[in-house]
Amino acid sequence: MNLAIVILNWNGKMLLEQFLPSVVENSKEANIYVADNASTDDSIAFILQHYPSIKIIHNKENYGFAKGYNEALKQVNEDLFCLLNNDVEVTLNWLKPIMDLFNNEPNTAAIQPKILDYNRKDYFEYAGAAGGFVDKYGFPYCRGRIFNTVEKDESQFNDISHIFWASGACLFIRKAIFNKLNGFDESFFAHMEEIDLCWRIHNLGHGIKYTYQSKIYHVGGATLKNTNPKKTYLNFRNSLFMLTKNANGSIFKTIFIRLFLDGIASIRFLIKLKPHHTLAILRSHVSFYMCLPLLLKQRLTNVSRKNYYQKSNIVWLYFVKRRKHFNRL
Repeated sequence: MNLAIVILNWNGKMLLEQFLPSVVENSKEANIYVADNASTDDSIAFILQHYPSIKIIHNKENYGFAKGYNEALKQVNEDLFCLLNNDVEVTLNWLKPIMDLFNNEPNTAAIQPKILDYNRKDYFEYAGAAGGFVDKYGFPYCRGRIFNTVEKDESQFNDISHIFWASGACLFIRKAIFNKLNGFDESFFAHMEEIDLCWRIHNLGHGIKYTYQSKIYHVGGATLKNTNPKKTYLNFRNSLFMLTKNANGSIFKTIFIRLFLDGIASIRFLIKLKPHHTLAILRSHVSFYMCLPLLLKQRLTNVSRKNYYQKSNIVWLYFVKRRKHFNRL
């Protein structure tokens, strides 16, 4: 099997200057692409001047993460895709453990490496850590990160294990599976589209793995900071989207409880004097209600599986039971 590393970029020249060298140096066995979302800075000129061997895919406009990758990957022919953020530093021999897993496990559709914080290299990074899960109500959490509590890497996740979702910061996936699922849901624009994709992978009966033997360092928040209300809006809205589309059982009861929990979150933002985030949650609900007929239609075409969650209510465990580390859940 051959591998394509595809880096989505939008006005990220400074990040490319900083992080492309490690990717080029440590990825000799792969073809490297930069999928550019119509940047207006000098990203393309920089690549052409310093890395002429990198293939450039020109998207016509800033399509965001979901459509940006969907459009770009139509032009990539390799058997395996590595979707890599432009703010990631990779390490020596990071690709070999991934390739070995794909070669030895034909039912494994996607893989994530260990993702550590670029600025605190002995800590896991928020976006993925050691592999992700969702609770019954669609709230995502990771081995190594639950809500805003990020664990120090003390080899507690030095294993190869099944996970529910792999981070979009560094997502390895078989091209055949990506195409079979028609890629990312473009209505998401950005945030959580990789969780939705992984959920659909599980519903097909394929596996997703994490391996500690491959390690990267991710800056995180290079596009949207956690303090940006737009990120809050996309996270809450897209979480409702994927839950409605993919969860099994009595979906209306599940959604009702989820909306109630969102209401508590909006009040919490108000108490913290962050009214813009409260409004972002309200806006996310309005968008959800407007899209609900389409989501229910999509739900009818999706295959649901019962075992999508390990923990019923991560909100209860974290905020009430005060269980803030994965191995204590």
